[in-house]
Amino acid sequence: MITAAALALTAATGCGSSSGTSTGSPTTSRSSPAHGWTKDRILAAVAKHVGTTRTAKPTVLNGLVGAVFTHNSDGDHFCTASVVDSAGQNLIITAAHCVYDPLTGQHGDLVFVPGYRNGETPSGVWPLVSITVDQSWKDHGNQDMDVAFAIVQRQNGRQVQQVLGANKLGTGKGYQLPVKVTGYPSSGEVPITCSNRTTEQSPTQLRIDCPDYTGGTSGSPWITDFDPSTRTGTVVGVIGGYQQGGDTADTSYSSYFGDQVQALYDRATG
Repeated sequence: MITAAALALTAATGCGSSSGTSTGSPTTSRSSPAHGWTKDRILAAVAKHVGTTRTAKPTVLNGLVGAVFTHNSDGDHFCTASVVDSAGQNLIITAAHCVYDPLTGQHGDLVFVPGYRNGETPSGVWPLVSITVDQSWKDHGNQDMDVAFAIVQRQNGRQVQQVLGANKLGTGKGYQLPVKVTGYPSSGEVPITCSNRTTEQSPTQLRIDCPDYTGGTSGSPWITDFDPSTRTGTVVGVIGGYQQGGDTADTSYSSYFGDQVQALYDRATG
């Protein structure tokens, strides 16, 4: 979840929790086979690192994930978001608590910086221009709908999905899924990633065990069904939900993506 200071894939497996607070249309050059990486080969490689958190490499899949800042990329990043497929090709997904406080309202002047590393912004800085959260989140912070969609502003005549590609939205996928979770701890300047299998925390919450997902990783996407041909996957959760993502760094949660999240997506895409 967000710290106070911050506010002033897969066919594989995935992990993540925020800390103690806590289909795409890729460009042509990215739609070719992933250098011989078949789904079986990816699964075998990921199996060796289940439940292990590492620095995320600058891959196409990880490049869909970015840090969320206030104003611009010069300050501190406090949450994570990722590009999700939409007809407008301009949509990102994150946790609702990253963009809207039920007590004070919407957080303003936010930017999404995909692929951020050590102060570099290789894929640009994308201002958030429209945010969609569920009414139950606005009213009382419903942890079962700690999900938000945001439209980002076109840059240099192109939408974010045209530049980077996008993961599909997956709803009603069940509770036991191999996922990959990539996000940005506020304490670091590079993203981390972890793979594991999700479990059912409750009928409305998913859980995953991966170490070191501290504050700033809220909104990190849980990616399954990696497609080697597009190098994208399906997002079935984001760090958030129960305890706004978890009150320890080693276990993370997500609101379950069911009919209500699908309806929220439909609202966001108009």
